[in-house]
Amino acid sequence: MTLFKNILRFLIICSTLGVLSIIALYYYVKSDIPSVQVLKDVQLQSPLLVFTKDGKLINQFGEKRRIPLSIEQIPQNLINALIATEDSRFYDHPGVDPIGIIRSALVVITTGQKKQGASTLTMQVARGFFLTREKAYIRKIKEIFIALHIEQLLSKDEILELYLNKMEFGNRAFGVGAAAQVYFGKNISELTLSQHAMLAGLLQAPSALNPFRHPQRAKKRRNIVLARMLDEKYITEAVYQEAIKEPITAKFHGAEIEVSAPYISEMVRAEMVKQFGEEDAYNKGFRVYTTIEANTQLMAEKAVVDNLEQYDTRHGYRGPHLHLWDFETQAAWAPRDILDYLAQIKEFNDLKAAVVTDIQDQSITALVKDGRFVTVQWDGLKWARSYLRNSKQGPAPSSASQILNPGAAIWLKEAQDGQWSLSQIPQVSGALVSLNPQDGAIKAIVGGYSFEQSQYNRAVQAKRQVGSNIKPFIYSAALENGFTLASIVNDAPINKWDETNGTAWRPKNDPEVYVGPIRVRRALGESKNVISVRLLRAVGLSKTADYLLNFGFNPADIQRNESLALGSISLTPLELATGMATFANGGHLIEPYFISRIDDANNKTIRQAQPLVACAECSNDEIKDSFHYAPRVISVQNSFLIADALKSGIWGGGSWKHKTSWRGTGWRAQKLNRHDLSGKTGTTNDAVDTWFTGFNRDLLTTTWVGFDSPGISLGRTSYNSNLDKNQTFLGESGAKTALPAWIGFMEFALQDMPISNVYQPDGLISVRIDYASGLLSDKTDHTSGFEFFTKETVPTQYAQPKAEAIFEVSSPEPEDDELF
Repeated sequence: MTLFKNILRFLIICSTLGVLSIIALYYYVKSDIPSVQVLKDVQLQSPLLVFTKDGKLINQFGEKRRIPLSIEQIPQNLINALIATEDSRFYDHPGVDPIGIIRSALVVITTGQKKQGASTLTMQVARGFFLTREKAYIRKIKEIFIALHIEQLLSKDEILELYLNKMEFGNRAFGVGAAAQVYFGKNISELTLSQHAMLAGLLQAPSALNPFRHPQRAKKRRNIVLARMLDEKYITEAVYQEAIKEPITAKFHGAEIEVSAPYISEMVRAEMVKQFGEEDAYNKGFRVYTTIEANTQLMAEKAVVDNLEQYDTRHGYRGPHLHLWDFETQAAWAPRDILDYLAQIKEFNDLKAAVVTDIQDQSITALVKDGRFVTVQWDGLKWARSYLRNSKQGPAPSSASQILNPGAAIWLKEAQDGQWSLSQIPQVSGALVSLNPQDGAIKAIVGGYSFEQSQYNRAVQAKRQVGSNIKPFIYSAALENGFTLASIVNDAPINKWDETNGTAWRPKNDPEVYVGPIRVRRALGESKNVISVRLLRAVGLSKTADYLLNFGFNPADIQRNESLALGSISLTPLELATGMATFANGGHLIEPYFISRIDDANNKTIRQAQPLVACAECSNDEIKDSFHYAPRVISVQNSFLIADALKSGIWGGGSWKHKTSWRGTGWRAQKLNRHDLSGKTGTTNDAVDTWFTGFNRDLLTTTWVGFDSPGISLGRTSYNSNLDKNQTFLGESGAKTALPAWIGFMEFALQDMPISNVYQPDGLISVRIDYASGLLSDKTDHTSGFEFFTKETVPTQYAQPKAEAIFEVSSPEPEDDELF
């Protein structure tokens, strides 16, 4: 009896101590046990996704790739594979498996090693979300309490959903949704049983079982998973035998990028980090919808790339970047060795790395990176005269051997018809910005030839002298200070002595042709440099410089000397486009933006763009009294007059029949056959920077071409006798170098847009004037035409008949379109 009492007393004491120990342990780890709210609102770390306006994926940022799925979206085969392998008693235990714990304890006692064999799926969820990976007894105790807590608050399906969306599968894939994409390039529902088993097997050791590096290990582990499914009667013997015969088909699949727009996606990434911080930006699963549309952006990329390649080819071929062997003294490499070399070459855009293997009279054979032997016919080679310098090229070649030799490492480009041509990576750079001038939404943006080649975004980072693209702003200041589009200014050379430097400043027209008294409209259309200087002088340097601040330009960028009239100010393409938009929208200064909205991981919109918009029809009082409108910085009449004058920059004026015609520097834009377009070229000294900006009421686009290193001239080219008569040659300029990219883009962007002329406001009068004097005219012949005036500036006098010839004479055909 005494023995029984002692045993009973011992058991009671042990039980009491056990309960007290459990209570003590509970309070010790209580602070680490998540609350109900935390468990119900677990945030999965998901990458930042960037989309076009029409929902096409541009890019994703963040270390963890994740595609959250609901339990209903996860195939039962995958769930069965997971349970059979990781926790066969998942539906029977309360979060902790006593049998597993005893087994783990015995292993520790017998081997002295700490292992995790006792962890249930629920305990793994506890560890994955709330604990570190440290192998310590106290962590295991915390796991147990948190697992029990989780099981009380969440259903088994909710626990499975958390697990399958949280766990790491290797190669930066977290969760089964991302794993299916990374390893098989498919949605999880499209995978086979064998593929589901492979994914389930990865959970044991994602790195060691990586099917890319260790396919045999991955296959062995997959078969173990399938065997466990057979043991647990989830599959039949026949299904098992068929599944283990399948090969490992996993291949790495990157993010399913639908539209290549790396410059805008990098702008979004930087902005999101600025707004939310790096940790949240990359891991909160934000879905950012930009203002660009997929097809428009793709055409912008193509227009810039094609234009830069065209510039580069007309300046000559710089030769192969390497010779793998000396064709005269060394044996040719074997195709396998050539392919090993090509495998290391990073390709850009549509350029394909290749090595010349044979030369014929007027063709070559080359081995490209994908293993094909291709032939480049003479039409794809004949352009390649030698590049000597930016302003000089060698003679046109007559045979392929004058261009290349066997062993040459080259770049090729394949046309849509399957024909190949020799190419090269351009050394010149370019940029394009297109936006809606009514609210500032960026429609397309390209920062260079290739983002992979250079991440420098010239569209928003490169401040370059704008040349004659400054003239619309100078002329706007003149109209604000008493001039009209019919005002007569003397187109004659200027000499200004600089006593400080002991030199004379002589701004010149290009071509260096002067026609004497000329109307302001024509001077802007023909980009007369001396007229711009005279207008600046008439208004006043300080007054003009201050006026330019209305267009959002940084005061530090404005040079307060007379070279301002010729475009010495340096702006980014986006800054220039923003200022020029004022002429398209009725005088408003809009603020460019590129993020339309931001959704959270649950597709709930958390931020929506609310841009200030232009309202050309609104009065100044209506604009001032509203928080909806962008500020009006110049009068609506002034903006219309400049926009209308810039139409002459494309369509010119005068009469061909009577030899009084003249054409604007942007006449090549007539190709689009749209009379709602206004445009202005721009070229700086020595053609270092070239520009074109053109717009209608709904779309404005600016293009720039130049070298990244300031001061390098774009040069000139001689006629290539191997090419047709439509080739571009002589000096580079805004009209020849930047305008083609603008045309290539706008031809697509405007194809479905109706004619959209800049708004013509009240307060303007159109009267017939005499071209020679700018005064009223009662004639209806080629010596007169209609011009717009504000009510206050309409001429009151009629032109007097003159016997001498009028000054509205035809300009000679220019060698170059303009200098500045």
